[in-house]
Amino acid sequence: MIEMHSIGMIRSPFKELSGMPIQPAGAAGVRGTVEMSEAYQAGLKDLDGFSHLILLYHFHGSQGFNLEVVPFMDTVSRGLFATRAPKRPNPIGLSIVELDRIEDGVLHIRNVDVLDGTPLLDIKPYVPKFDAHAQARAGWLETPGETVAEQRSDGRFT
Repeated sequence: MIEMHSIGMIRSPFKELSGMPIQPAGAAGVRGTVEMSEAYQAGLKDLDGFSHLILLYHFHGSQGFNLEVVPFMDTVSRGLFATRAPKRPNPIGLSIVELDRIEDGVLHIRNVDVLDGTPLLDIKPYVPKFDAHAQARAGWLETPGETVAEQRSDGRFT
């Protein structure tokens, strides 16, 4: 058995799943915060030197899953693991956000695409030398007509 605990809470202007951005690219400029639990605040040391963070969180508004889904930005059924659909066997989300500043155990972030009140599982610094891959391919997502910045959650995964 795997047991995880929240280390903080993500706050955003998004109070409902419907209508929110589906990726940070669609949330450009949207501000939010990460309220770290006091027990984990010492782990924030040296984090302020990074411009971007990888947030790993629990999709607490998601229940159940299907192994084939019609994802956002498509009309074709795809294998779940070839999508970023929020309804998953282990409902873990990932977002790369921009860090503005850290004050009293609160991270002030931008480009947040996360539902308000989302439990935070972990934070990792985004390191371009480790995380950016110029030759990466995007599979079926290389050709959709809509851009991710235009796409909003439409309730198909509620």
